[in-house]
Amino acid sequence: MAKTLNAQKPKNNFWLAVAALSSVPFIMVLGNSMLIPVLPDIRNALNLSPIGASLLITLFSLPAGIIIPFAGFLSDRHGRKVVIIPATIIYGLGGLIAAFASIFLKQQAFIVILAGRILQGVGAAGTAPIAMALCSDLFQENERSRSLGAIESSNGLGKVISPILGSAIGLITWYAAFIFFPVIIIPVVLGMWLLVKEPGSNRAQQKLSDYLKSIVKIFKNKTGLLLSSYLAGAVMLMVLFGVLFYLSEYLEQQFGLDGVKKGLVLAIPVLFMSVTAFVTGFIIKKKKTLMKGLVVTGLMIITSALAFLPLAQGVIIYFVAISIAGTGTGIALPCLNTLITSAASMEERGLVTSLYGSVRFLGVAFGPPAYGFLMARSTSLMFWSSAALALLAAVIALVFIKTQGDTDTQKQAAGQSEKQPGTTFVFKPSPAKKPGK
Repeated sequence: MAKTLNAQKPKNNFWLAVAALSSVPFIMVLGNSMLIPVLPDIRNALNLSPIGASLLITLFSLPAGIIIPFAGFLSDRHGRKVVIIPATIIYGLGGLIAAFASIFLKQQAFIVILAGRILQGVGAAGTAPIAMALCSDLFQENERSRSLGAIESSNGLGKVISPILGSAIGLITWYAAFIFFPVIIIPVVLGMWLLVKEPGSNRAQQKLSDYLKSIVKIFKNKTGLLLSSYLAGAVMLMVLFGVLFYLSEYLEQQFGLDGVKKGLVLAIPVLFMSVTAFVTGFIIKKKKTLMKGLVVTGLMIITSALAFLPLAQGVIIYFVAISIAGTGTGIALPCLNTLITSAASMEERGLVTSLYGSVRFLGVAFGPPAYGFLMARSTSLMFWSSAALALLAAVIALVFIKTQGDTDTQKQAAGQSEKQPGTTFVFKPSPAKKPGK
């Protein structure tokens, strides 16, 4: 059977488009990670308890986690860039509100700052998960895994730079980080607008009832894969941000580290995660069995490192263990990204991917307060309970992530290639060959 293409997918320069898409999760992760090193300063300036200070993280991540599925639905119905660009602007406006409150309301600013953080979370809901879905719309096969690895790496790079950047900016004043947010979104919005050409699709013609039926069918057919992957992503992000929250307090109280020095130390485990995520994106390609193995391996590495931490003697061994946990996270996350974004066709990918982003945000939201609660009682309990949770996620992933079939639901059993977005396929009988040809 021959096929003719009546439409072509718009041409994107791979690395320019990936750079623009990667800037979205990069600035999104700054929303939390930049504040972690200055949380003690904010707490002192506003006379907050540790739990009160953790609300600055939780009330950013919680609304994002709740709203992300709606952002994914809108992106499936109306397009990815239509959601990403306005959401990024809202994210910047939330930072602006928090900055003005800090400047003009002084010690009475906390409630208004929290309102700004909630607005930032609403904006963040339409950023990184939708950028991941757009990545899968634009690229197939090896380019898809590489681009998703780059996106996870940029997310990690944001976590590496943000403690240093937050500490450096915090030397100016405790609220300087809030001023930084509206400034940084400008190049991101321009990059998305100019460098990323979104493919067309039949999403506008699809009835809502048909769309919902497709979503139900995807979850019915891939329940084990999706739910186990969602759990793994949530656990890893909760542990990562919980450990960073704990380390920020630990480094200041035990070693008197503050400012850029503390930021540099906090960046160490996240640097391991970022580098590992980038390399993993190049290794996995479209090998689903390998992805499953790396997800389980990454979670087991995290489990081992967390279980060892209460026994660690000396700060160097302590940070080696935490860096090993970061490496395990970097191994697993790009695999989860590829498995989830490849589990649905373009018209449903936004919601499926956004639910993954939602549970990741909820993991981030609950990490700091959970660790704040546990560290007040026992650091051994904190690390061992985290290790048990990571082990549980590893076992569930081992059992429920199936490796049969292609990574892409758009590949048919007969071996057809993935349909290009916005392309019409017309199947015609192959013409008989003439003699001599």
